[in-house]
Amino acid sequence: MSSAESPQPSSPHYRVDKFVVPPAARGAFLERVATTHATLRQQQGFVQDVILEQASGPGAFNFVTMVEWESVAAMERASAAVAALHAGIGFNPREMIDRLGIKADIANYQALEI
Repeated sequence: MSSAESPQPSSPHYRVDKFVVPPAARGAFLERVATTHATLRQQQGFVQDVILEQASGPGAFNFVTMVEWESVAAMERASAAVAALHAGIGFNPREMIDRLGIKADIANYQALEI
């Protein structure tokens, strides 16, 4: 990434997570998403979030979550808060994903001005 394309720490950033969730895992998955997003919404720098379930089309991912943060720093603080939440309740996301057969594509994004 060139310096012209590098993330701007004070510009909005997005966490976009895409999941393939088997039907039998839907309830457990959504329960954890709700708990996590309730925590995210309380964090400084949170702007908005959306939790989407595929309604039609050939796409592989049947759930997508997106959270907008006011900055990279806000996103990093929120990540630490979620890790603390999960540790406090003894929840291991990787274990749940593996156990329930969920496939995940998790990444941070920035908006492009084109």
